Amino acid sequence: MSSAGAWEKEEEREGESKKERDLQWYVEVPVPSPKKDEVLLKVEALNPAERHIQKGMLRPLLPRRFPFIPGGLAEFAVSSVRLTVKRPTEISASHAAGLNIAGLTALQALTEVAGVKLDGSGNTRNILITAASGGVGHYAVQLAKLVMDYKTPEGAALRSPSGRKYDAVIHCASATPWSIFEPNLSEYGQVIELSPNASAMWTSAVKRLTLSKKKLVPLLMKPKGENLELLVRLVKEGKLKTVVDSTSTLSNAKEAWNKIMDGHATGKIIVEP
Repeated sequence: MSSAGAWEKEEEREGESKKERDLQWYVEVPVPSPKKDEVLLKVEALNPAERHIQKGMLRPLLPRRFPFIPGGLAEFAVSSVRLTVKRPTEISASHAAGLNIAGLTALQALTEVAGVKLDGSGNTRNILITAASGGVGHYAVQLAKLVMDYKTPEGAALRSPSGRKYDAVIHCASATPWSIFEPNLSEYGQVIELSPNASAMWTSAVKRLTLSKKKLVPLLMKPKGENLELLVRLVKEGKLKTVVDSTSTLSNAKEAWNKIMDGHATGKIIVEP
């Protein structure tokens, strides 16, 4: 059986030093064997969601046994054929690789939850996107065309430059109290939380139970082949672009991993063989 390189990681624990948060083992693992209706993939991008898994933020929704191999830190993986899209020759592997999680999350947050119509039809929506330079954020900005710098005083208070209340907030940044969002939302405004913690889940449940007009909606991206087809087409047409923060080799992925863990990436970090 052939083998390939991969990194393994333990769960992050409170009080760990930066060194202890590092990837811990570079190991040789068997190349996975695709089953019926599956395909073997060569992986070339880090998945920022693994940061939330390691920190335990998604434990209630996505339990994970440790140590584990982060999805973007192995040379090969398997996927259902229906969830894969052929990469056009006009799109480089590194630019296509960033679409799978971040691009799909941005698309689904905007179109399936916030109600944005990419063809321009439907009612005009006032959308705020936090952490707009990050992996999900930079795709969402290109799709929604509205952004605020949440590091400025106005941005920290989530005040709209136009003075209008927000119909939806695509929240890609770290946890922000509901009390900051609520006064800036329109009558039926909603916060789409991409990294829901326990507090966010509680707030979401309370808003549902009290039939609140304003809502907090936790979002876990659901892989859909048709969504990926759309994103690839938009990239091919020059309407969507992957911003590559940096690249790293798989054998030297610690630096890339630490950059993701610290939340300092602008766009996508790509790991190449």
